[in-house]
Amino acid sequence: MVEDARTLADVVAEGLRDQGMAVDVAHDGLDAAVKLDVNAYDVVVLDRDLPGIHGDALCRIITERHERVMVLMLTAAASPGDRVSGLGLGADDYLTKPFHFPELVLRVRSLARRQPSARSRTLRAAGIELDPLRRLATRDGRHLDLSVKEFAVLEALLRASPAFLSTEDLLEQVWDENADPFTNTVTVTVGRLRRKLGEPPVVRTTPGVGYRVLGAADENVGGGR
Repeated sequence: MVEDARTLADVVAEGLRDQGMAVDVAHDGLDAAVKLDVNAYDVVVLDRDLPGIHGDALCRIITERHERVMVLMLTAAASPGDRVSGLGLGADDYLTKPFHFPELVLRVRSLARRQPSARSRTLRAAGIELDPLRRLATRDGRHLDLSVKEFAVLEALLRASPAFLSTEDLLEQVWDENADPFTNTVTVTVGRLRRKLGEPPVVRTTPGVGYRVLGAADENVGGGR
């Protein structure tokens, strides 16, 4: 979220976090450029009129250097010409202020699904089906009543499957840059998720490596927990 109006940025970021998204905030174009070089993002919600580096210039930087990042330009400029010029800069979508927050959420989710590395809408593994758009998850046809963070952790693991995700990976993808790297929140959340997924166990932990969802190839492999 790149927005120089701090109150708006913080409110929107907190709302997106409540929807299960990991969100970092930058209040100017320079800070945003630094974050983009350090972290891998799926979507950038970008205000157009920014200090430091103008939003138009930052949009060009993103589209030229970060092929996998989708840009939602967020601005008070609402004329058709403004929208055309914003999209001409390489933005993938354009939303004018004031906006309805549910619409912003839907647009961010839509851009994430269009992102080059995104997979199919419904994620499947080991009897689990997860639909990120409708926020639904089942195992062997049984509805899973998951919290926002449990759902986000399961989605991250399914997207990475069959690879492992480390604790640091999950903190980055499900929480945000301010998450305490020494916290046990990932362990606690995965523990709750395991209980809700039920038997037989489907999330494997390998000490020093991380977590992954077991697949068909693992059915006859023992060990792990």
